[in-house]
Amino acid sequence: MAITTLSSREFNQHASEAKKAANNGPVFITDRGRPAHVLLSFEEYQRITASRQKIADLLAMPGLEDIELEIPKLGEPARGADLA
Repeated sequence: MAITTLSSREFNQHASEAKKAANNGPVFITDRGRPAHVLLSFEEYQRITASRQKIADLLAMPGLEDIELEIPKLGEPARGADLA
């Protein structure tokens, strides 16, 4: 995987070359010498983000609707809590 670094100015002047370079690896775009953005191919972006689950997906997992959740009021010990 090749990593390419371009200044913002170079990126603006050579956007098509930056897109081609992103097919071979990330393109770091700097602003005043500091990394500011990363250009990736869409396939690479999908690969990186594919394994992440969203909280809504986790909460909507089938089979969890039968789980009972009791939330005690403030200052009230939870049922089954050790009172010793």
